Amino acid sequence: MGLSREDYLGKPVIGILNTWSELNPCHIHLRERADAIKRGVWQAGGYPVELPVMSLDESYIKPTSMLYRNLLAMEAEETIRCHPVDGVILMGGCDKTTPALIMGATSAGVPFLFFSAGPMIPGYFNGEKLGSGSDMWKYWAERCAGNLDDKDWHAMEDGIARSPGHCMTMGTASTMTAIAESLGLMLPGASSVPAVHAEHSRVASACGRQIIHMVAQRLTPDQILTPESFHNACVIIMALGASTNSLIHLLAMAGRAGVPLTLDSFDAYSRSTPTLVNVRPSGDFLMEDFYEAGGLPALMEVLRPHLKTQAMTVNGLTIGQNIQGKKVIRKEVIRPLDNPISQSGGVCVLKGNLAPNGCVMKPTAANPKLLKHRGKALVFDNYADLKKRIDDPDLDVTPESILVLRNAGPIGGPGMPEWGMLPIPKKLLQIGVRDMVRISDARMSGTSYGSCILHVAPESAIGGPLALVKTGDEIEINLDARSIHLWVDDSELDRRRSVWKTPDPYYDRGFGYLFSRHVTQADQGCDLDFLHAGIPTREPDIF
Repeated sequence: MGLSREDYLGKPVIGILNTWSELNPCHIHLRERADAIKRGVWQAGGYPVELPVMSLDESYIKPTSMLYRNLLAMEAEETIRCHPVDGVILMGGCDKTTPALIMGATSAGVPFLFFSAGPMIPGYFNGEKLGSGSDMWKYWAERCAGNLDDKDWHAMEDGIARSPGHCMTMGTASTMTAIAESLGLMLPGASSVPAVHAEHSRVASACGRQIIHMVAQRLTPDQILTPESFHNACVIIMALGASTNSLIHLLAMAGRAGVPLTLDSFDAYSRSTPTLVNVRPSGDFLMEDFYEAGGLPALMEVLRPHLKTQAMTVNGLTIGQNIQGKKVIRKEVIRPLDNPISQSGGVCVLKGNLAPNGCVMKPTAANPKLLKHRGKALVFDNYADLKKRIDDPDLDVTPESILVLRNAGPIGGPGMPEWGMLPIPKKLLQIGVRDMVRISDARMSGTSYGSCILHVAPESAIGGPLALVKTGDEIEINLDARSIHLWVDDSELDRRRSVWKTPDPYYDRGFGYLFSRHVTQADQGCDLDFLHAGIPTREPDIF
């Protein structure tokens, strides 16, 4: 390797887990940032080693990156465990990379901190600011309605993503990095620094210096990932108007840390926490605006009465110390407590005979008129069935119909793809309809919006009640009551259940085979059941 003993002897060895990939535009700049991290490690007296791990890109991985979140978590854990590293810096940002890396590093147990790829800068089209994902869905609906031609569509595509970095809306990527910071796993303010700002490189070198201090102090994840830190993360999810995916990921992360957290916990936080962040898809602005408004430290200072400020962070200080005196610069972006976007949190949990273990909804991104609704189900058995029939001009559908998609959960998808924002039928788009109630056991992109009810548990592929719904059945949702009800007699449901058959397994080999036999349901975080917190893995006897 060309090293002298002076390069490494007596120095803490720092592993840099890098998810850079040429098929991941969110992370295309992480090779440069790894050099900045190494610079910081050298400055503080450590020896850095870059360790590439799987990159989970939302755009290209099939059938869904969610299928491979747990694979990256396993790779991260084993990469840390099997190499002689004293501390780790995790480089991620695109949706699943953040929870996956944190899950793996939590299980490995060595000191670590997270470095985010950062949001890209805003896009533009026809003089209008574009938010990745959210505006794509909006313009796609207009294209399907016949209001946008190919030339304009391609111009929008060319303008919507103008730099490296993850989505600059409050989608899953921005939500999860904010969660990482609220958990205490990032340097203060680091989660919202745009990817191409000079400050982003300075944060990288600061991470390299800080991990050396963490190793010296033996500041391990169990000292940071406490019930108090998860409390703070739950509060932040609600105040952000965050991605619905964050519930699944935080449940999985809590499971790795051994911290009790349930789906019901989130609804309690939703009822007590206002939505304060005015960022798309729940608001008007984008992540660069959020950064300029003061970022997460300013938001957390506003939320101080709701937080456990004694929670420890990676810089050795508490959350309360890190946010002391932080100010909101733009109050139209980060609202004060007395002028929220919504009096309740951005995500809520519904339960009922259609979702005994719960399902989730993002009311801040939905049509308020549809938050209490009763309508007839129009059922699609799988995504192929949806694609085949949704734009049929003879489809028997009205604006009051409730679109239902099943066999799209963790096992049925497979991997629980982001199919939950079911498209509005073209015949309704053409008469001006832009939102309907949609129910599925799928997820949806954190950049998505609409009256979508997601993560129905248990899923249909294992015999959950969603498997029993028929077209024409009436379904009622009531956000205030947190209820979802299928108006079919229990005796009829029992009859349908008696003739229901388990679908054939999708995978007969490989990781998919392992995943489908050990993945937990959405209300438990969709982790593999044998990876939850437990007895630490011991070193082989030969060592």
